[in-house]
Amino acid sequence: MKKLQTGVAVIGAGPAGLAAALEAKRLGVEKTLLVERDDGLGGILQQCIHDGFGIHRFGRRLSGSQYAQVFIDQVEGSDIEVLTGTMVLEITPERRIFACSKEDGILDIECGAIILAMGCRERTAAQVLIYGDRPAGVLTAGAVQRYINMDGCLPGRTAVILGSGDIGLIMARRMTLEGITVKGVYEVMDSPGGLTRNIVQCLDDFDIPLYLSHTVAWVRGRDRVESVTTVRVGPDLKPIPGTETEVSCDLLVLAVGLIPENELSVKAGIELDSRTRGPVLDSAFMTSVPGIFAAGNVAAVFDLVDYVSQSGEAAARGAAAFLRGELSAPGWDPVEAGENVSFVVPQRIRRESPAGKTAFFLRVKKPAAAAELVCSTKGRVRLQRRCRHIAPPEMLSFEMETGGPLLVEMRYDGV
Repeated sequence: MKKLQTGVAVIGAGPAGLAAALEAKRLGVEKTLLVERDDGLGGILQQCIHDGFGIHRFGRRLSGSQYAQVFIDQVEGSDIEVLTGTMVLEITPERRIFACSKEDGILDIECGAIILAMGCRERTAAQVLIYGDRPAGVLTAGAVQRYINMDGCLPGRTAVILGSGDIGLIMARRMTLEGITVKGVYEVMDSPGGLTRNIVQCLDDFDIPLYLSHTVAWVRGRDRVESVTTVRVGPDLKPIPGTETEVSCDLLVLAVGLIPENELSVKAGIELDSRTRGPVLDSAFMTSVPGIFAAGNVAAVFDLVDYVSQSGEAAARGAAAFLRGELSAPGWDPVEAGENVSFVVPQRIRRESPAGKTAFFLRVKKPAAAAELVCSTKGRVRLQRRCRHIAPPEMLSFEMETGGPLLVEMRYDGV
């Protein structure tokens, strides 16, 4: 078994991990280690050839691979140690990482601090209870994206998309441009799950129909998908008898949500949030286990890569403060998701938070043309901000000085 020691170890070299490693190095962490299970850096961004990345951070529209390359170039120009092709098997509360790779075999890495940046994965057909056969041609949107953008393969000729998540919307356009007929996007909720800009640019601009309050109830086909049965659902999300429609296709694309990759977190005994399905974080982006931090989609599913990178840098600042011994005092105050707010990350405020403002990220419960973000501590308003065109799929971010419990509300009335 090969033994290593490092100051900060970052697990995952997607946008959160790359930003975290660079920020840790910028802050003077002597030894920074980046561990990635794939053979290259960049994570899922490497297969995202569409533009729209980096608008907030760089003020210009980049493809996912271009956005990642900005950070990859900086990592390769630094003395950050990188282990690719390395699978992390376990992390312990004592901040040890056990991993394996073809070159090094089993690795035992002792860390001063760990930053979790493993990202998320897609829900599959088994998790959305679609009945019928299990033929070839039932794929997640991410798998279809990889087949087309990286492998140069067309996974079908006629497609139905279930779910209106952003990657499904983007692939509706991408498949159309490659000659695949997209018969429609079916969404079980009564409002879209993706960004408004993707609804317009990927569906409306290509005359691809969006069926809200619809789902796929059945898949037919023994060796290959031959058709699916779609059905309208009521307010209780249950199928309405008599509304079934048979749609012929040879490809069913699933864009039914993402799940943070938290198997390692669970093994380490890290407390998870039932709403985000990621670790409960404090204002230093530290989990419930001292010295282990989290950022990006492993903490909560983001929609903008700019925010993912921002969270990675926040976690790195927390990790550097931990190494300096600044996060040793116990005690924290809660961050409460109040009126019209689904969740807020981080969920706790450390009573001895590092100096400077803390970045918060939230999602709202329902759309509105205008609203007001109000943050208060024991009835004292500390931040007010007007917001326009808010919707559940679109994450909001704000920064503020911390101190005491925080109530975060989104007020729709009187705006």
